Amino acid sequence: MYTLGIDVGSSSSKAVILEDGKKIISHRVVQIGTGSTGPERVLKEVLAATDLTIDDMANIIATGYGRFNVKIAKGEISEITCHAKGALFECPGTTTLLDIGGQDVKAIKLNEQGLVMQFAMNDKCAAGTGRFLDVMSKVLEIPMSEMGEWYFKSKHPAKVSSTCTVFAESEVISLLSKNIPKEDIVAGVHQSIASKASALVRRVGVGPDLTMTGGGSRDPGVVDAISKELGIPVRVASHPQIIGALGAALLAYEKISKSQS
Repeated sequence: MYTLGIDVGSSSSKAVILEDGKKIISHRVVQIGTGSTGPERVLKEVLAATDLTIDDMANIIATGYGRFNVKIAKGEISEITCHAKGALFECPGTTTLLDIGGQDVKAIKLNEQGLVMQFAMNDKCAAGTGRFLDVMSKVLEIPMSEMGEWYFKSKHPAKVSSTCTVFAESEVISLLSKNIPKEDIVAGVHQSIASKASALVRRVGVGPDLTMTGGGSRDPGVVDAISKELGIPVRVASHPQIIGALGAALLAYEKISKSQS
């Protein structure tokens, strides 16, 4: 039995096809989010990688900001619930989940049964999100994929204290004008992200087993900075960007299994 999970976020759309609630058959990420053709494109791509069609899907669940715009979905579930489910599948034993997405940051506390006990999200400001890192990489003229490498080169991290992306951008430009080494500015940017993300984690409670997901977790500098800020090891899911879609596919399987029993 195949189930499909689709996660439509602010800046990307993700899809996962699951077989019997256990095996990932196909997964795709399209860098186009809600209010666009993202959902249609990611659906087309995730199916194209298999011999399956939409009619082969026993159940389809949508999640994320744009979940109500996925017309083929047979149900919608919040991203908090889906991320928790997906994280536990990939990283059993997770007690705290930190998801750094394109426009928001989520911290989720789970109990021993994997149920969501508490969660916290950042405000509408993009500071501390993937968008924040993207803006800073453009100002620094360093590709996003290389920001982590520059972070580890730093000997004396600069202080980037602004909580607003616009002000932080001005702060970084000012640091560049003072000939502060780029690697030190990059480290300061990462520490700024870590500070904001860690504050959310502390709000829900720092568990012994922290797992990171979302596009932000693909930057090893962000992961290292958060680990140091919290003083604990941090695990990164093997498929960090598709955790929400994976959770949706898992919940789609559970729902259809219960209805058939």
